[in-house]
Amino acid sequence: MLRRTVKWFSALLMVTAGLLVSSPMVFAAEALPEEGGSLIKVIFAVGAMLGSGLAIGLGAIGAGAGIGNAANGACSAVGRNPGVQGKIMMTMLVGMAMAESIAIYALVVSLVLLYANPYTSFLWG
Repeated sequence: MLRRTVKWFSALLMVTAGLLVSSPMVFAAEALPEEGGSLIKVIFAVGAMLGSGLAIGLGAIGAGAGIGNAANGACSAVGRNPGVQGKIMMTMLVGMAMAESIAIYALVVSLVLLYANPYTSFLWG
């Protein structure tokens, strides 16, 4: 029973991953070249969309790992010495804010790649 569930879950995961990887090509359809246009524009648009998705995805994974690590360390420290809970919590919140700033930077990079890409001037500048 468990083996069958794992097979269904892995199949669902593969279909979802395939849809997520192929979706930028659908959104790039508005950049399709007209008569005499270049296919390079479409490839550039798809690359920008894939790069944007990777930037925000990896940035969010990194921020989540950092915040989880900070919370884990704070919980362990408070468990060992409950008397200094205030200082530990303040330090933990500062560390979590620093880790969360990585996700915000990743969001900015993602939005720049999508809407204000500096490399577009090289193609159709």
